[in-house]
Amino acid sequence: MPKEKNKSKSFILRVDNETMSAIEAWAADEFRSTNGQLQWIITEALRKAGRLPKKRPAQSAPQDDTTL
Repeated sequence: MPKEKNKSKSFILRVDNETMSAIEAWAADEFRSTNGQLQWIITEALRKAGRLPKKRPAQSAPQDDTTL
């Protein structure tokens, strides 16, 4: 069985000590890892800026009109 490719990319981020300490404390308050907190912060910023790609609506099964 072929192994699925990881859909995330790794990269190095340099952050000053004061900012990192604030991120770590925030992550602990939210019960997240530091990495998870950074992902959440970035995703929220992209969402608020309208920069995330639109998600396609899930296709649902056709409804039977007789059940209405």
